[in-house]
Amino acid sequence: MELVPWIATTMVYLAREASKLWRKICVETSLELHFLAEKWKYLLAGLIFQYIHGLAARGVHYLHQPGPILKDIGFMILPELGAERGYFSETLFSVIFLSFMLWTFHPFVYHSKRFYTVLLWPRVLACLIVCQMLRIITFYSTILPGPNYHCREGSPLASLPPPNSIFEVLFINFPRGVVYGCGDLIFSSHMIFTLVFVRTYHKYGSKRFVKMLAWVMVIAQSLLIIASRKHYTVDVVVAWYTVNFVVFLVDSKLPEMPDRSGGNQALLPLSAKEKESKAKEENHKLLNGNSVDATDWQRQRTQINGKHVDPHVQSESTINGVSR
Repeated sequence: MELVPWIATTMVYLAREASKLWRKICVETSLELHFLAEKWKYLLAGLIFQYIHGLAARGVHYLHQPGPILKDIGFMILPELGAERGYFSETLFSVIFLSFMLWTFHPFVYHSKRFYTVLLWPRVLACLIVCQMLRIITFYSTILPGPNYHCREGSPLASLPPPNSIFEVLFINFPRGVVYGCGDLIFSSHMIFTLVFVRTYHKYGSKRFVKMLAWVMVIAQSLLIIASRKHYTVDVVVAWYTVNFVVFLVDSKLPEMPDRSGGNQALLPLSAKEKESKAKEENHKLLNGNSVDATDWQRQRTQINGKHVDPHVQSESTINGVSR
């Protein structure tokens, strides 16, 4: 009998907390939709380019020719994991990818937040697009023989026969065509996503321990990619300095997002129409001589010879040759 009141109290508490959570989600959704109406084109363009990047990677597989594995210092230092343990790097990458995805949507649930989800993702996609454009240029410039197990000589997946139709290319044989691709080496796509995500969390995240752990995971991801022979060492090294430079460049060019850490919802950026309306209002005030209120006018008074003199009166007196 004593268990019944406890269950009832617990149910009431859970219902109250669920109601609070639902209110948070509804409020955040209304705010995010405000930005989505203005930023949806950038988000759509970023998603479309992810398909273009996959299409380019599929295309280079038709050009790939298996051959002897190139001399690589990383292969000499790191022992080979083997085909049966190649999932180590994919597992770690999946953890990083999913963790970042969930973190970007935490403003819908948590009270403490520093950014708007809809404003964060265009920045992330911009970094990904620039890096992927550079990647497409490099792996089409020089097609190296793939070091991965399914890309080596003797493997039926190492090279693809000419496509029977354009649809065979456009559908990129997802997901098998993505997992078992060959030829798209310089530089590592896994490192692009990993570094962009970790750099983003390092800037906008709030947990110092998580930031340190994220960078440890990036280093571990780099070593696992080489040890599993998915990429040459050069693919990982080039990704490290290229992606970091691109993220720095994109951050310096894009306007900074409003900081929500103070909990002030009044920091909503103005839309294009609101900015235009505000500019017209300010111009109207200037034309009517109402741009300065009484307080600002009083602050503009200057002190001359121990007396407070209106600057406009002072200028007029100077012009007439009169000194007060």
